Amino acid sequence: MTRSGRSGRLVRGGRTVARALLVWLAVTGALYVLQALLPGFAMTQWWQPTVCALLLGVLIAGVWPVVMRLALPLVFYTLGLASFLMLGAGTLVIFYAVPGVEIADLRSAVIVVVAMSAVAGGISSLLAIDEDEIFFRRAARRSRRAETHTGTKPPGVLFLQVDGLGYEVMQRAVRDGNMPTLAAMLESGTHRLTSWHTDWSAQTGASMCGILHGSNHDIPGYRWYEKDAGRVMACSSPRDAAEIERRHADGRGLLAGGGASRGNLFTGDASHASLTMSSVALLLPKGLRRVGGNRTGAGYYTYFANPVNALRTIGSAIVDIVREVLAAASQRRADVRPRVDRGGLYPFKRVGTTVISRDVVVFAILEDMLAGRPVVYADFVGYDEVAHHSGIERYDTLATLRSIDQQIGRLRRACQLAPREYHIVLLSDHGQTQGWAFTDRFGESIEELVARLCNSPPPAPGHEHDSRDRAEGWQLDAAVAEAASHTGFMARRLRSRVARLESSWEHPPEERLDSDVLSLVSGHMALVYFTRHEGRVDLETIERTYPRLLPSLVEHTGVGFLLVHSEEYGPVVLAQDGVHRLQDATVVGSDPLADYGPHAAELVRRMDTFPHCPDIVINSCYNPQTDNASAFEPHVGSHGGLGGQQSHGFLLYPSGFSEPGERVGAESLYTLFRHWLGELGHPEPATAGHDSVSRASR
Repeated sequence: MTRSGRSGRLVRGGRTVARALLVWLAVTGALYVLQALLPGFAMTQWWQPTVCALLLGVLIAGVWPVVMRLALPLVFYTLGLASFLMLGAGTLVIFYAVPGVEIADLRSAVIVVVAMSAVAGGISSLLAIDEDEIFFRRAARRSRRAETHTGTKPPGVLFLQVDGLGYEVMQRAVRDGNMPTLAAMLESGTHRLTSWHTDWSAQTGASMCGILHGSNHDIPGYRWYEKDAGRVMACSSPRDAAEIERRHADGRGLLAGGGASRGNLFTGDASHASLTMSSVALLLPKGLRRVGGNRTGAGYYTYFANPVNALRTIGSAIVDIVREVLAAASQRRADVRPRVDRGGLYPFKRVGTTVISRDVVVFAILEDMLAGRPVVYADFVGYDEVAHHSGIERYDTLATLRSIDQQIGRLRRACQLAPREYHIVLLSDHGQTQGWAFTDRFGESIEELVARLCNSPPPAPGHEHDSRDRAEGWQLDAAVAEAASHTGFMARRLRSRVARLESSWEHPPEERLDSDVLSLVSGHMALVYFTRHEGRVDLETIERTYPRLLPSLVEHTGVGFLLVHSEEYGPVVLAQDGVHRLQDATVVGSDPLADYGPHAAELVRRMDTFPHCPDIVINSCYNPQTDNASAFEPHVGSHGGLGGQQSHGFLLYPSGFSEPGERVGAESLYTLFRHWLGELGHPEPATAGHDSVSRASR
């Protein structure tokens, strides 16, 4: 997208001055009103409101950003509320310093600060001025100086991922006006839309590792068991995410060469990372301050340094909480099915992904654009989180999608003011397939079913992941850790927080590892391991040891097909009405993979080659007539396996880029994106000596 072809608001110099004057006058007027209405607050002279408004403006514009560098963790933890307390204290000092001004206490000062922030935000809205644009204008002089030293640069690329948004849902959202920014990009002809097919493990861990590092080899699920090490791996564990990246990074990641990773599970060899889970574990041994010379927590300072943004975050969080409570109550009253329990603290937890991390990610991207970084990859997880609990196209889910579209619009406008030209590429890591959760539908979880059929002790009560807990919460977990990293006295709390993350629900209790059978679920996929047996257990051994297991599973209404490995026939797919021998493509009876797409056999065969492939892989049953499937986790919309919309992500790319063709698997997107960067003139990254998985084995 060239600069001449882009549309959007631009701040004119006169309007910037007008804004400052109007805010000053409006705050002065607000002080007159407040001293008349607020008990314990009085100004006895006509000139006092004008002078106080000027001093308060200097406090916010000049002094407050300096204070923020020291107080950022406290402000972040309180969603910006602490900023108003500290500004209130500063306001008290100012009012005490102005002769004749009377103010009773800190509460009154905080009310004054909140009113000022609301007035400033209102004036900006009336003048149709974006805070983003003002931010860029203030830094324009610095950017021009930087350009004189850097010379001509190839256009940068923003890869913006809308987590969990399927291709067909995205098309309908554009058609129905729920994503007007994307609709405008398509209607103007600047961008084109296509779909891509995920791997069998249609979840963020495998997809993101493949996209960012060009390899997702041996990632069979969101969580899996490694017999040789006796440990469960989970993509959203800081320790495990770092280990997964160590195995796959070779220095040639998508973001190598000065790129930035924002809100991701892995860094993609980026020089700059924030809200990125694999970098959290690296913070501890590096003194919590910097990783690879990069200040952690990018976006936090920029966002919370402006009290208007803190007020906006608080307001947006309240609106989102109310929306969630009302939507959940409406589903219960109307007996909407499928649905899950959304009570407890979940309405307060979900704002971490739908509001807080979203806004911080956007401001981190703005900083990246201001710095002229060549490539940025960022993940917006709010839609995926809400779709898990509400449904893939329910009203409150689409409202979250509209808010993400607004943020994309902000970034699109900001491209006009960045020091280098930027292209925007939008994509999703997978889609979601909707249905009644397996446990609710059949009265027992897939883990309990497998244990019963194997005559093994059932999983301990509470083993199943509670859908009201975080689903895509790694961004907020990483944000808490990174915000803490700005001050040394928070180090102990950071270490305890990381320790709690590593012992959270991603890892089963130790007594489950002592059982004969261990089952781990990733949405529509269940991974079964026989822990008493070394290596991959073959079909023949399973039939001898657990004679009821395979026949009962293939007959179960909620099970679509199984993958097992036969000593005689190699990888075999089993279903109720047929068998598919993948080694020689022999099908006996009906093909078990017929309803799962043209690439199903290829993707299932690839899983069988993984060194840590489970003994049995179970895929949920997908009904093409209803487009439904019952996830093994307590979710309404879910993903992780084959069947329906979960396997089809979208890709929205600039019209001037070369045609992507058919893309199957996340690794193919890495190849495509690297090709596009080469076409734009970005240099090919050199291998940096990282440990890597042998490409020949993929």
